[in-house]
Amino acid sequence: MLEKPIDRRLRIPKVINPTRSVTTIESSDLQLLVMTQFFPPDFAATGQLIDELVGQLGIQGTNVSVFTGQPEYAFQKGNAPEVEKKGRVLVKRSRMTQLFPSRIRGKAISGLLFAISSIFHIAKQAKQYQVLLVTTDPPFLPVIGYFANLFLKLPYVCLLYDLYPDIAIELNVVTATHPNARMWQLINRQIWKRSAGIIVLSDSMKSRIIAHCPDVADKISVIHSWSNDEQIIPISKSDNWFAKEHILDAQFVVLYSGNMGRCHDIDTLFQAALKLKEHPILFVCIGDGAKRSKLKEKVTAHGLTSFRFLPYQEKSVLPYSLTSGDVSLVSIAPGMESLVAPSKLYPAMAAGRPIAAICPPGSYLTQLLRSAQNGTTFDNGDASSLAYYILYLFHHQDEAKRLGELGRQYMRANFTPKITSKQYLHVLKTACKDICKTKH
Repeated sequence: MLEKPIDRRLRIPKVINPTRSVTTIESSDLQLLVMTQFFPPDFAATGQLIDELVGQLGIQGTNVSVFTGQPEYAFQKGNAPEVEKKGRVLVKRSRMTQLFPSRIRGKAISGLLFAISSIFHIAKQAKQYQVLLVTTDPPFLPVIGYFANLFLKLPYVCLLYDLYPDIAIELNVVTATHPNARMWQLINRQIWKRSAGIIVLSDSMKSRIIAHCPDVADKISVIHSWSNDEQIIPISKSDNWFAKEHILDAQFVVLYSGNMGRCHDIDTLFQAALKLKEHPILFVCIGDGAKRSKLKEKVTAHGLTSFRFLPYQEKSVLPYSLTSGDVSLVSIAPGMESLVAPSKLYPAMAAGRPIAAICPPGSYLTQLLRSAQNGTTFDNGDASSLAYYILYLFHHQDEAKRLGELGRQYMRANFTPKITSKQYLHVLKTACKDICKTKH
């Protein structure tokens, strides 16, 4: 089925920092190194996003090297190839195997080992690159960017998926006045000041960084996550093998797909389900995370039959799993609105489903969904309003379909890999403008 032409009037304001100068460096001049612990075959969302990003940068002519770790979250266990070549993208993996990935301490050790591997890699290969894009997977990886610039003069851009120690403070893992937290904040400020650019995922994340370090305000670019609108397309449940296989095609499904972690509000979802237990509405949770087992325990304790739990799905299955629902849920826990940005929102929009987002008041999600006109937000704990909205969509499924179409159209106008990669390329070119040759 042909889709409606994209209505360019729906485009949001450009998110690239307008105060930074634009260069005329050609993409083919750029030798980029991306450092991230997670990359396919990992199904971690950050790795999948980086894979799509570097693929688009390669299509635009950029020579990209990715240094990453061995798979930690993958369907097939075992080491991935140490070297892979995909067009202009060269992927190199650390030889170190992940240790106890299901445990917090194991994850920390794995992150540290990957950071050590990264240090050796960049020390040997730094001269090959003109700019470094460093992610916060693991959180202390930007420290390597700092020292790469200090000793090797390699400019770096920080891609901040989440903010530490702020998240640890909000989760009461450490207090704001603890010496470790204060030291981490000090290190962050030094890293940000020395960086050639900072990329964050929302305006609220930008405001949080500026509050910590006003000196870097002009370095920050807000670039949203994205979804592949050519891979994720609306599919009718009657034509959806995944929905049929899991007996979802004849039911009204509220879908939560992705991580159910400490930064997400799962309790409001559960309370809404309790209020709707007498209605023929099924809640399907696809994925894993720290709060998944607790949610399952609550469901069992209350004797709810309106829940279905499924594991993470392979990338090739996502077009079908994401369209097996009738409404998609996104959530952010209290206090996390400026610290994390749920990447699951954008595939849900691509799937053509209306969005119900649980988040603190003032979250950027409120304005985004208002602009997209395909859903609404609910304050943390407001299970009654969330339940009423779900029930409304259940009784007005034509309206749900209309909202989903609006959301997909908005996503295609603003949040595709092609659109977003151009914004990244702008920041990367600006970062290395002083050392790259400019073509006229």
